[in-house]
Amino acid sequence: MTEQADVVVLGLGPGGEFAAGALAEAGLDVVGVEAELVGGECPYWGCIPSKMMIRAGNVLAEAGRVPDLAGEAKAVPDWSRVAERVRREATGGWDDQLAADRLAAKGVRLVRGKGRLAGPGRVIVGDRTFRAGRGVVVATGSGPRIPPVPGLAETPYWTNRDAIATEEMPASMLVLGGGAIGVELAQVFARFGCAVTVLEGGDRLLAQEEPEAGELAAKALRADGVSVRTGARAVQIEHDGAAFEALLEGGLEPLRAERLLVATGRRTDLGALAVDTVGLDPTAPAVHTDGQMRAGEGLWAIGDITGRGAFTHVSMYEARIAVRDILGQPGPDADYRALPRVTFTDPEIGAVGLTEQQARDRGMRVRTGLVPIASSSRGLVHGPGNEGFVKLVEDAGRGVLVGATSAGPTGGEVLYGLNVAVHTETPTDRLKHMIYTYPTFHRAVEAALDDLH
Repeated sequence: MTEQADVVVLGLGPGGEFAAGALAEAGLDVVGVEAELVGGECPYWGCIPSKMMIRAGNVLAEAGRVPDLAGEAKAVPDWSRVAERVRREATGGWDDQLAADRLAAKGVRLVRGKGRLAGPGRVIVGDRTFRAGRGVVVATGSGPRIPPVPGLAETPYWTNRDAIATEEMPASMLVLGGGAIGVELAQVFARFGCAVTVLEGGDRLLAQEEPEAGELAAKALRADGVSVRTGARAVQIEHDGAAFEALLEGGLEPLRAERLLVATGRRTDLGALAVDTVGLDPTAPAVHTDGQMRAGEGLWAIGDITGRGAFTHVSMYEARIAVRDILGQPGPDADYRALPRVTFTDPEIGAVGLTEQQARDRGMRVRTGLVPIASSSRGLVHGPGNEGFVKLVEDAGRGVLVGATSAGPTGGEVLYGLNVAVHTETPTDRLKHMIYTYPTFHRAVEAALDDLH
């Protein structure tokens, strides 16, 4: 027998959970389908626990700066305290009952299992079939992209989930991939005494960001004892029961480590969702949506599967738009010009909008401004640990910022003002005549504006 509902939400990560709850609170009959934990990757294996780990590593690093600033200090790393905090405060022991109860209190009918589409407005979960009168919201997120390196699939490699949940700090670790997840976890593990080597096939870390960001990340990792190998590709992975061995392209000396972390990006699996039953391409890398997150008649898509970035803030942003549209409420189309992202290394690397190269590739007449964060008054006060920079990318034809990077002790926080400037297309001439608080890190923005050329 087919069960009826107004809306079925497939996937209850941050965006799906919000959409299901908001629609139920608006009076709709909502079924929420989740194959794993309500809340998704972010609260259990991503944003929250990883930042707790990063915070712990940063405290150790700050203790190491005491002799230069305040006297003497000794910090002895203890991973068990970090693991306990992740288990107790962040994930509740990887138990989603509180999140499930929260949804139920809003009126959502939670169905646990792997759901798939079965034609317009139809969803199958196990032996149950649901018919959604208004439509379906697909928010099934993404999973780790595992590269086709010979031998890798047969080994007990780690993904981010294993690294987050580990109770013991390994003696050594290889990290495949120099993106945000790879560099964040590499730095944390190194600060707790693990001998870490990062292998990145490209010519720099953080390839999606400005070259200066990749250079800063590599410098920071090396300062923490990480071996950074760019232009290095693994051609074979082996595991002998005690350790991993990575054979490298070009006949370079093999690398051995107790653990191997695969951090080579994320991927969606549209085929498993049976998107072909609603006229979509199951081999596509993402679901195409219009400005109101519509992917078809009675079908909305939000989060990682839209291809706009595997970020919680993107998922939540898109969820709000989809909810408005489902409820018939007016609102602006999705606007990704000022999409922000932060790599939570020490120093933090925040970025918004286009990089310099992306702006040039779009045919813009580009001016850039680049100044070290240490040149700001707060950078001087901060002392050791004040590495970083502010880089601005201006579309000189229109006189507005189209991108910016703020790297430094609070790079993610300094980014906020730049995010507003890019989003609102505030003229750079107007930004130059603002009053910038003294003494702060964000005064470097003023200097970077003066450096535009």
